Amino acid sequence: MVPLPHCFGLSEQEAKDRLMRDGPNSLTPPPTTPEWVKFCKQLFGGFALLLWIGAFLCFVAYSIQAATFDEPPDDNLYLGIVLAAVVIITGCFSYYQEAKSSRIMESFKNMVPQYAVVHRGNLTLTVRAEELVVGDIVDVKFGDRIPADIRIIEAQAFKVDNSSLTGESEPQPRTPDCNSTNPLETRNLAFFSTNALEGNAKGIVIRTGDNTVMGRIAGLASGLATGESPISKEISHFIFLITTVAVVLGVSFFIIAFILGYDWLDAVIFLIGIIVANVPEGLLATVTVCLTLTAKRMASKNCLVKNLEAVETLGSTSTICSDKTGTLTQNRMTVAHMWFDNQIIKADTTEDQTGAVYDKDAPGWKALIRVAALCSQAEFKGGQDNLPILKRGVTGDASEAAILKSVEMTMGNVGSYRKSHKKVYEIPFNSTNKYQVSIHETDDPYDQSYLLVMKGAPERIIERCTDILINGTDMPMDDYWKDAFNAAYLELGGLGERVLGFCDFKLPSDKFPPGYPFDADEQNFPLNGLRFVGLMSMIDPPRAAVPDAVSKCRSAGIKVIMVTGDHPITAKAIAKSVGIISEGSETVEDVANRMNIPVIDVDPEKARACVVHGSELRDMTTDMLDDVLRNHAEIVFARTSPQQKLIIVEGCQRLGSIVAVTGDGVNDSPALKKADIGIAMGISGSDVSKQAADMILLDDNFASIVTGVEEGRLIFDNLKKSIAYTLTSNIPEVSPFLLFILADVPLPLGTVTILCIDLGTDMVPAISLAYEEPESDIMKRQPRNPFTDKLVNERLISMAYGQIGMIQAAAGFLTYFVIMAQNGFKPSRLLGIRRYWDSHGVNDLMDSYGQEWVRNWALNFALVFETCLAAILSYTPGLDKALRMYPLKSHLSICSSASLHGLLPSYIWDRLLFIVFLFHESSQINLSRARTQVLMGRLKCNTREETIDTITDYRSRNGVS
Repeated sequence: MVPLPHCFGLSEQEAKDRLMRDGPNSLTPPPTTPEWVKFCKQLFGGFALLLWIGAFLCFVAYSIQAATFDEPPDDNLYLGIVLAAVVIITGCFSYYQEAKSSRIMESFKNMVPQYAVVHRGNLTLTVRAEELVVGDIVDVKFGDRIPADIRIIEAQAFKVDNSSLTGESEPQPRTPDCNSTNPLETRNLAFFSTNALEGNAKGIVIRTGDNTVMGRIAGLASGLATGESPISKEISHFIFLITTVAVVLGVSFFIIAFILGYDWLDAVIFLIGIIVANVPEGLLATVTVCLTLTAKRMASKNCLVKNLEAVETLGSTSTICSDKTGTLTQNRMTVAHMWFDNQIIKADTTEDQTGAVYDKDAPGWKALIRVAALCSQAEFKGGQDNLPILKRGVTGDASEAAILKSVEMTMGNVGSYRKSHKKVYEIPFNSTNKYQVSIHETDDPYDQSYLLVMKGAPERIIERCTDILINGTDMPMDDYWKDAFNAAYLELGGLGERVLGFCDFKLPSDKFPPGYPFDADEQNFPLNGLRFVGLMSMIDPPRAAVPDAVSKCRSAGIKVIMVTGDHPITAKAIAKSVGIISEGSETVEDVANRMNIPVIDVDPEKARACVVHGSELRDMTTDMLDDVLRNHAEIVFARTSPQQKLIIVEGCQRLGSIVAVTGDGVNDSPALKKADIGIAMGISGSDVSKQAADMILLDDNFASIVTGVEEGRLIFDNLKKSIAYTLTSNIPEVSPFLLFILADVPLPLGTVTILCIDLGTDMVPAISLAYEEPESDIMKRQPRNPFTDKLVNERLISMAYGQIGMIQAAAGFLTYFVIMAQNGFKPSRLLGIRRYWDSHGVNDLMDSYGQEWVRNWALNFALVFETCLAAILSYTPGLDKALRMYPLKSHLSICSSASLHGLLPSYIWDRLLFIVFLFHESSQINLSRARTQVLMGRLKCNTREETIDTITDYRSRNGVS
């Protein structure tokens, strides 16, 4: 490389003008929704608006009653206050749980380097990175972050880490030479906020701020509109149905009330009562709490959920688009294979080092490991002696770090070994030579000769060797051994591994005595005629738990697709090792090779697996991509850009899939945000990917996704049970109003009492159903179809309304009429007696949708809790009068107590007796008020209190109980 002439850079004035023209070198934050708008949406959106209207009507009704009567009933006032409180509390809770600011841009900002070294005029200045402009000449060295997109004009052994942009775990060399038309692959460009790993460079700023590659990804991620989650759609659909039914029934009977001659105020009360009875006011809070409990359970299993609705979305997932580096793999280069003594040896790539075992006494292995230990610039960072070797930090690139850790684990203390083989000269690796050389003293005090060791690209190493070490013997490097070398090199390369060659040469002491002045420029030592000792290949190995996790996903009907920026050969090798491409599956290329025909003659639909290069994807139409996704069960996308990852996710969604995307890099953030659920890595993931994701794997373990899928499916099943439980009360709550209007029968239930049921006694049992255990086949089922498998389906409706609800309503009315008859009001006398009456009572609890409820201790607790709550409301002084709930008679108390203690074997009978308990309270209310009304007329009393005093006096004088 010929250095460029000295450049003065831009003048200060020119830099200021360009800064004014182009703006600062920073990312523009996207427009955000004000927090007060988000809060108002929670308070006044959809379902909440209906309750606000109900509360408003209650206040209007109470105001009219207050203006009409001297002692207006307080029911409407209480109801309006309770409805308003429900909306406010639920809105605040939902806002607290779900509101999250879009902080993606902030994490991008955190990646911006604070300062940059720039040449302007005759000066070298340190300026804020935001002040860089196009045309500035900047210096970058090892450890720096690139301050903008730059074109390299000078470089000395310069390497950068592009893994966050492209997914490649290998350090990428950067030189002034342009070797590709793809900007992400060419060597003369370095990108904003990537890390410099080695060497130093000088470059010209070509893009700043939003125009950088990082800026474009930022705009891509933050500008995406996220769709409504599956569970949100289900709940919205359910609420729409219930609200429609409630409003239609309410308006219908409002009109019927007018036709039957009711006062308009009474008709409004009927309207409000029917709406309140139909709408499960506590459903939103119940769903939110259930999702929160599941999210906490998932967090204990290393799945941190940021968006509560993502809990169920993961359970609905039918396709997982997974990044490779750091997600399926360990995100660390590891020595995978070695070739010495004409055999390929599998190295130990497991995370716990319990893998392959090989002969460490073989002369070939000793020679290979000696070169690997000495010919390296990598060193362990200080203060890590107590850490496991695999977790120690290393100075040097990923490949050298992999070799160093492998040697440390197999040979022992590399530092001591290097001290006993003092390095006297070194030629660093560069992209021109493609090899590294070092010369060392030996550890034999009687041997004064030097040892030359070399490693590098295998094709460059082999051409410098005339001998090869085989089983301890130096053999001439003839065609036989060259063919053996080429076969091993091709086999290891075909596995998607990076291969390095190693050789050595013992310099004769008579020509190279101690203190010899080695000089590469003068070429005063041999670099040819060396002895080849072997090969080492490295790969970022798969995580141990991934193959089993992929297998479980397949059993659960979930399609796993790999989407990576890495090389197709590497991606295919990893896909095969983790089971994304299963054993026996062939790609089009594999079929062509097997049949010895051109690839173009192979029918693509006959290949179960498919590996698609980013360049092919770029030329595909939407229909072609859909065909690939539809016709191939096992797919790998390689060399993909962030935009292409986004296109793949959109393609899967277009085919009706619920898509989960996993990733850890900046390049994954647009796809993470676009997906139905984005899953980021908690340890290796970038801040950007974590902010874009809905869920974070705290242990970076792909297998944790399987746990999340099971929990998501379980919460969907349990939400159906909670909703079924909640809906069963609708028929018993609505039917008294209908009978009240149509037959003038005294009202057993009032609106405030219904709210006490829905928000009081119903809440805890409904939430307790979140603790139900999963069904045995939960991970054997196919993913639910969001278009046909609804949260509220025909079976649930028929169970809640047509079966359990009708049984509860019938049992309640039977109890009501029996008790009224016992106290002198035959059913025929009740017809029409309703005039001037109103009353409130407590209703039932519902079925748990076919579960073995006695095994769910949370549900058992909830049943006891609701009974205690009902008793408290009935027996607490003040509350009983406010809510018009009065104590049971002794015989029904005994029946209710017996049922709670399991004396009756049937769960249905237990529930029916509990309904008897609740409806009896309502009957007692009506009976008390009915007698009062009749006696007020007979005794000619003006007030209820005056009537009670008269009755008490009569009883005391005549001994009547």
